[in-house]
Amino acid sequence: MSSCLTRPPRTLVAAACGLMLSLNAAAQSSVTNVEAAQLGTIQVSGDWLGSGLQNSVQGFAGARTVVKREAIAETGAASISGVMRFIPGVQVSDNSSSGGSAISLSIGVRGLEGRYSPRTTVLLDGIPLAVAPYGQPQLSFAPASLANIDSIDVVRGGGAVRYGPQSVGGIINFRTRAIPNQPLAGDVSVRYNDFGEGGQNTQYSTFIGGQVNKELGLALLYSGSDGSGWREHSDERIDDVALKFRYELTPTSELYGKFSYYEARTDVPGGLNSAQYAANPFQSQRTHDLWSGRRSGIDLGYINAISDTQEFELRTYYNDSFRQSLLANNFDAAATSVSNQPRDYGVFGIEPRYTQRFAAGSLTHDVTVGMRYVRERADETNINTNLRTGRATVARQSDNSTDAYAYYVDDQIAVGNWRVTPGLRFEDVEIGRVNTLTGYRETVKSDEPLPSLNVAYLLSPELTLFGNYTTSFASIQHLQLNLNPLGNPLQPETAKTVEAGVRWNNGAGTTAEATVFDMRFDNQLQFIGASNYWVNLGETRHQGVETSASYAFDKSGLLRGLRAYATLTYTKATLKQGALAGNDVPFYSRWTDALGLRYALGAWDFEVSSTHQSNQYADDANTQAENAAGTVGVIPGFRLWNVQARWKMPSKPGVELALGMNNVTDERYFSRTTDTNAGKLVGAPRTVFVQGQLKF
Repeated sequence: MSSCLTRPPRTLVAAACGLMLSLNAAAQSSVTNVEAAQLGTIQVSGDWLGSGLQNSVQGFAGARTVVKREAIAETGAASISGVMRFIPGVQVSDNSSSGGSAISLSIGVRGLEGRYSPRTTVLLDGIPLAVAPYGQPQLSFAPASLANIDSIDVVRGGGAVRYGPQSVGGIINFRTRAIPNQPLAGDVSVRYNDFGEGGQNTQYSTFIGGQVNKELGLALLYSGSDGSGWREHSDERIDDVALKFRYELTPTSELYGKFSYYEARTDVPGGLNSAQYAANPFQSQRTHDLWSGRRSGIDLGYINAISDTQEFELRTYYNDSFRQSLLANNFDAAATSVSNQPRDYGVFGIEPRYTQRFAAGSLTHDVTVGMRYVRERADETNINTNLRTGRATVARQSDNSTDAYAYYVDDQIAVGNWRVTPGLRFEDVEIGRVNTLTGYRETVKSDEPLPSLNVAYLLSPELTLFGNYTTSFASIQHLQLNLNPLGNPLQPETAKTVEAGVRWNNGAGTTAEATVFDMRFDNQLQFIGASNYWVNLGETRHQGVETSASYAFDKSGLLRGLRAYATLTYTKATLKQGALAGNDVPFYSRWTDALGLRYALGAWDFEVSSTHQSNQYADDANTQAENAAGTVGVIPGFRLWNVQARWKMPSKPGVELALGMNNVTDERYFSRTTDTNAGKLVGAPRTVFVQGQLKF
């Protein structure tokens, strides 16, 4: 491992530090007196969207949903995936060998591939969650726990200039719990889940933090789980711990950061063929299969709100990840070998960013310039072990590398009620691989300009109209190179998206949003299973409408304490090239919706909610009939109903109890895997949970 995880270039670190010091000094000596009444003061943010000017959802020029901690609790979800089902335009997929496990994250946005979320930039506190954001963006290993999350911020459009490379499917940022501003605060919680088919697990979390003194704040976050899922051979153990700090240097500047460690192990029950599923959908016929991984990381930041018109931020991070999977080549009775795939990753990133406000007549400009460097090194191995002889053979071994530079600039122009933001990101990426078995070397370079334009019109404080045009880029990935035969050149994927929408928020609990979008995804890389390599074959088009609304009844009326909410999304995603042009892309539903009612009565909260998705196909051919292997055929749609009640002890406000049931009707639904251990995967049955929390 150590051979591939060398230090980042000293010249780059020195240049970034020099830039920070020179900009800080220059800014403090040339503070201007620009009128900023229209936009407000630039705020210290430490936030993934950069300048505090963009932190308001209401004025954001794109489709965006933020789910905060209280709303997360109201869903009754036991995992991040469960919460994502309530967000318009987002679909949760379990079509992988680790389906149903909390160690992976499989979400698709606007009909894009959902298996391990490869086409969405997923961040944790603004830092990429993937083990290698360019070389392996798939979240088969998603080191984030719901109990440690303070909010989930989903930008489906309008954020591509600053973030990538996989931003065609939007940007999702999970923000961990903030350091309390008081001397000491925290809580502990325990949740017990009982699945109707015999499995149980326990989830537990601890949070404690506060201000050590005026300058220093600390917080310790821990979340863990232990037990099994609703399938045979699904034991799982997760430990997730982080230490956050914040240190005030001056009234306008601070250092902040996080040290983190995540470790997980899970048995993988795998898919079932049609006959096995019919006999018992909760059984497992792949008891050789398992998955494990660990990740340690550090991220650091410096931010300075130099004046009302200037802000500088520098962020850097490093993480070290290891993951491996053991997958048999067939069901237990027919298995002859097991494939072990150990992989090591080391990723370093650094990003300086500077925002300056200018006034020019009636126009106000907030110009942001930034640069992001990401260095990835990876060792990937595939070892096949003969189950009869015990002999191990190295089938594939490679060293992979990525050096990626992204430069961006955008200008938020304010004139009257208009906010117009042109922007440009330029990607300069070099990805290489060395086949250590044969000595073959290959390097692929990509240079891609990515322009965008975001427009918002603030019709009133409550009503915003918006539209945008964005271009997105996805680099060639390590595995695509590793399985690439000689003479088969690959090109990075690109996409162009146009969207328009309206957003309403009266500030009293009544909200509404509607967005129409059109996305054209070119150069999609597709895996040719019969030949075992990748080619640029795909062009798809994604169109649709996303809507959401919530209504809080008058606090003085008969229905006071009642709140209703609903989302409805229609997506049409089709293939545009080849013999199957016009067919739906696989593993997405044209219709999804969520709805719910929440009633607060004194110390009690009652919630009933439902999520729904329509039919899906499991292959490009849109095969209707199911085959004997269970790998193709229509995947029926389903609706799930959930209920829960929460009680806060009046005499002790810090004590809270919750009791709930997910999938109340015990709906039997399934997906299909596309892995080596392919077949049908049953969804979670009726699940009863009880949770207790103590705050202090």
